[in-house]
Formats: sequence, C-alpha cells, structure tokens
Amino acid sequence: MKIALIGYGKMGRMIEQIARDQGHAIAVIVDPFAGNTADGIPVSKTIAEANFDSADAAIEFTVPATACENITALAQRKIPVVVGTTGWHDKLDEVRKVVEAEDSALLWSSNFSIGVNLFYRIAWHAAELFNKFNEYDIGGFEAHHNKKLDSPSGTAKTLAEGALSRIDRKKKIVWDTLNRKPSEDELHFPSLRIGSVPGTHSLFFDSQADTIEITHTARNREGFASGAVLAAQWLTAKKRRGVFTIDDMLKEYV
Repeated sequence: MKIALIGYGKMGRMIEQIARDQGHAIAVIVDPFAGNTADGIPVSKTIAEANFDSADAAIEFTVPATACENITALAQRKIPVVVGTTGWHDKLDEVRKVVEAEDSALLWSSNFSIGVNLFYRIAWHAAELFNKFNEYDIGGFEAHHNKKLDSPSGTAKTLAEGALSRIDRKKKIVWDTLNRKPSEDELHFPSLRIGSVPGTHSLFFDSQADTIEITHTARNREGFASGAVLAAQWLTAKKRRGVFTIDDMLKEYV
C-alpha cells in the first residue's frame, strides 16, 4: 500500500515509521512546514499542489482548523482518507455529504489505538453493570501533553458519552472545573494538560465502600499510528465507499 501523509508532525513521522516497518511506502507528504526528506519522498505544501497518482490512501493528522478542508479536497480527488485529527466532529454531517457526493471514502475516529478501542468496550460494559447499583457514582478524568489543541480530548468524549448512555441516573456530562457540588445527574469528566503525556483516560465507579478505576495509559504514539495504518488497509482492501468509523473495522475482529 502507498500512503499519502497529510501532516508531518510527530504523528505523521510515527505513521511513516510504522508503515515502512510493515512493508508499505509513502507516496507523498503534504505539510506546509515540512522540508525535503532525505530519501526523496515528494513533499507538497498543500493538497492542491500534491501528486496523488500513486497513492492508495491518505492518513490525515493535522489540526482541527484544517481537517474539514483537507477531507473535502481529498474526497474531490477520490482519495480514501483515514482521519485521526480531533476537534472537528461537530462538522461531520457537512463532511459526510461531501464524501458521499464525491463517491469517496472516509474512516474517522477519536482515537485509532486498538488498545483504546478495546478499553472503551471494557469501560462501557462496566457502566452497564454499575447501572444496576445506585450507590455507585461515576466520573472520569483525562490528561494529555501541553501541546494538544483541543480539550476535552476526542477520546474522552467518546468514553464519557458511551458511559453516559449506559447509566440511567446520569443525564449530562460536565467537562469544566466545578466550583460547586455536582448534581446527582451530572457525570464530571475534567481534563489536564501537562508536559509530554501521550494520553491517559480513566473512568471511576465510587461508593462509600470502594472505588473501581478503569484506566488506559498510552506509553507513546505507536498505538495510534499502528491503528491508523490498519484502518487505511481496511478502507482500501475492498475499495470501500462512504463514511466509516473504527467500529466498522473492529466488527471484523471482535
């Protein structure tokens, strides 16, 4: 598989490494701040300037402000794209219309780590169990590096919203710092931005008797990169068309 990298920051470089280790090639890099590569991979400042003739799929890890524009441009070129950028999902309906109108393909996720996506399922099953025991309160917490642009993280949103839908006594999520007593129907899920933390997400079930904590801690970005490459393989294997999430891919595994 030949991959176009849209964004060549830390995640883009990790994806390049993982892809090459798995026998894939990088067709082109698109990043306004990227310089020339040592091995001669074509580098373009914009998608409009890039040559995608040899690319089977694109993997996009940029910033929220440019994600929708990038997805649209790739859809118009009929390039299947895996998008790991978060912070743009409120515009998903608009993006879906473009991708479907262009008969292209998009696979997006708030987190491409296979470990995280299995963690979701474990945490949500726990929420279903604790739904039956009103003495347990539920809340969560997430921490990321201080360069992350969005808060809460997309992973935190997915985790907390999935738990909320399974706990009848909780009706809404509070993401901000609380300077008051929380209401019984509020699920509190604050964020911390500090240092170089790749990502930590926890869900807590607490009673007067005990606390159960379910946590996923990323050691590095390798898990995100591996999942994104796997998603690109899945998206192109059967020349899929339309909009998908990592859940569609995982149905073939779990």
